[in-house]
Order: sequence, then C-alpha cells, then structure tokens
Amino acid sequence: MLRRLALFGLCVPLAVHATAPATESWLVKTDMWGNIAYQTLVLDVEGDALSGTFDGDTLVGTRHGNVLDFTVTDTDKATYHLKARVDGKALTGIADDPDTNHPGRRVSHVFTGYRLPDRPSGAARVYTFTPKDYANEFSASRAPVLTVWPGDGIRTQTIDSGGVDEKGNTVALFGNPQVGPFYVMSAEPGDTLAVHIKRLRLNRDYADSLDSIVGPALGQSLAGKAQELGKPVRWKLDLVRGLATPATASPALANYSVPVQPMLGGMAVAPGFGTPAMSTGDTGRFGGNMDFNQVVEGNTVYLPVYQPGALLYFGDAHALQGDGETSQYALETSMDVEVSVDVIKGKAVQMPRVESPTRIMVLGQAGSVDEATRAATTGLIKWLAQDYGLTLSEAAQVLGSSVHYTVANLAGRSVGVAASLDKVLLSQLVKPAQP
Repeated sequence: MLRRLALFGLCVPLAVHATAPATESWLVKTDMWGNIAYQTLVLDVEGDALSGTFDGDTLVGTRHGNVLDFTVTDTDKATYHLKARVDGKALTGIADDPDTNHPGRRVSHVFTGYRLPDRPSGAARVYTFTPKDYANEFSASRAPVLTVWPGDGIRTQTIDSGGVDEKGNTVALFGNPQVGPFYVMSAEPGDTLAVHIKRLRLNRDYADSLDSIVGPALGQSLAGKAQELGKPVRWKLDLVRGLATPATASPALANYSVPVQPMLGGMAVAPGFGTPAMSTGDTGRFGGNMDFNQVVEGNTVYLPVYQPGALLYFGDAHALQGDGETSQYALETSMDVEVSVDVIKGKAVQMPRVESPTRIMVLGQAGSVDEATRAATTGLIKWLAQDYGLTLSEAAQVLGSSVHYTVANLAGRSVGVAASLDKVLLSQLVKPAQP
C-alpha cells in the first residue's frame, strides 16, 4: 500500500451523475502523522457499485451521490476502509487502516484527492512548455507543471547552473535549478521511465566555467599551486559552427577551440516515500545531478519510478563537458530541449541507465570511485540478466572481455562511474524468448 504520488493543480471536475466516465483516475494525498504519502486511486463505476485499485491493490465499494465508501485489500490480505466525499474538484475523506505495530488495532488518516485528466483523443502530442519558475529540489511535493502521456513529447527551455536564462537574466536560485516536474500518466512505482532526448540546442552565445581542478583528480604535488585556481572562465559559443573558445584566451590557447556537445547535467524523478526531497546538486538511484556527458541528443535515459507519475525533472545545461567534470563547472549555459517519454510497465531498474545507438551504459553513483564502480558493474550485470537472460557466469565472461569504464563525474558530493558495452557485441547474444 505504499506506492506514492504527487500531483496538484491538474484537476478536472468530477461528474457524479449518469454521464460520468466508466473509469476515473484520482491522485490521493494521505497525511500519515505529518508524513505525506501519494497514491493512485482508479475507480470503475457501474451504477452505485465501485471497483478498481488503490495504490495498486484491489478495491470494492459503493457510491451514493457524492459519497464514496470502499474497502481495499492488499497482497497480505490486510484491509483498508476509506470513506470520502466529492465536492466539485476535491475529494476529502478518512482512511481506516491497520496499525502495523499492533495487530488488531486500527489507525485513522485524513486524505485529500484530485481527479486526473483523461487522455486527449488522437495520436501522441508534443507539448510546448514555457517555465515560469524552477526547482532546486527533486521532490514529490512540488506541483507538476504539465501532465503528459506515454509517447508524448515536451519542448521547453533550461537555464544554466547559476540560474541564468538565454537572455542573461537571473531567473532562479543557483545550484542546478531544474525545469519540472512533469507528471507522466500511467507511471507507477515499480515501472521504468524512458526519456528519449530528441533535441538539445544551445540558445545563447556564451558559457561559464572555472579554471579549477577538482580534488579527486589532483595529485598532492600540484595541490599548492592549485590554490591559485578557481577563477571564472567565459567561453564564446559559435552557434553556427558549433565551436567553443575561451573568450579571453592566453597566448597558448589563442587558437584553441573545441566542438560543442550539448548535454543535460541533471535529470531525475522524485524520490520515493520515506526519502526526503533531494537537492538538485545531489544524486541517487532516482538520477539527479549526474553530470554524465552521454545524456545527449539521440540517447535514452532510463530511470526507476518511485512516485506515481514519475515526476520528471531536468536541467543544468552544458555546452560541453569532459569526463569527470574536472573543472568543477562544465561549460554552463542554457538551451532549448525536446524529449519524449515512455513508461515500461512492471519493469524496475535499480539505477540510471543510458542507451545510445551503439552502447548500453549504467551509471553508478556513490561516495567513492570504488563504490560507484561496484554500483555500475552490478547494474550492468543486472541489465544483461534482465534483457539478455545471462547468468552471472555468462555476464562475467562478457564484462571481462568487453566492458568499458568512464569516470562520469568527480565534481559533486558523490562521484559517478559509467560501465558500458558495445551493442554490436551484444547482438551476438541469444536473447531468451519473450512470453
């Protein structure tokens, strides 16, 4: 009963008469001793009879006018009795739940809810969204900015890590502000969200960075001299030729230019129930400030879903970043973004995955390179087992002959290591038959 959701402000009125739709989807917010749990309520209405699911568990009950009365039975045969009143757009009620610490006792929780919109008719759509503000936390409690359905696309803009937009205006607090969250209909805990990066385009002619070298990349022999580093560096972006050059170059760098590769430093879903909101500077199994330079146009990012609707965030636009983000900041800028989303039902990944046309990659994020390497390797082995049916012995043989490791990020509070395999080699594997 503890798959959770958050969505407020995306409501449509509930019809309580004969023309009501046969199936209604609601978002329920339950106050559990001051801790907010988010859950999905799906009601199938036939006359006065109710059936459906609450938080994925089966329910039966009745509706009389604007009063709902139903009982939920979970997989352990525990029962939850909920009574609610519909008042226009709002749903309010009391849940009578088992006391998990005292068999035979019951506890009561207040809940509220809002009805979700029905999917528009016709084919998948591409929605244009203009941000009005930005998030500095990956949170389940922030109101979604847009509701989309699997197959839909989103066109929007991101800003740089300092909160500066394409016009050079400060529009958000520094610290990797993100656009979102986007609520993806049908996404539930235990699913996987697939984010296809369709288009990343720089929309201003400069980026900012530092002349720094992060501690994990610097030997002791240079530590003293490195105290002089940390000065800002402005880069000119040639949007026509796709090149970045230092704006005020020393003689040695007077002819230095590098091809840009726009990427998103941040992409995440909301953490699950019991996990506090996370800073947009942090990472976890939900994604976060990954700063992995393969989160680029043409690739797909897979994230585990912990909240109904997934609640997708992204931002922290980079014009270019070397492996590890060793200068503390990449070439921080703003950009136009287009992504599309899909939901892989009933398939859970344990940590972020990235797929390119030629490689599969798993990003391990932890407090040390050793721990991040273990996480990335374990995640890649699980991918081989899940999609290719390999045993641990078979996976060991594939990794031992073919795995590649990349230090994705050394600049954050956690570090990232990516483990990857070439899809040409994987094409030789005999996949298990699909049920």
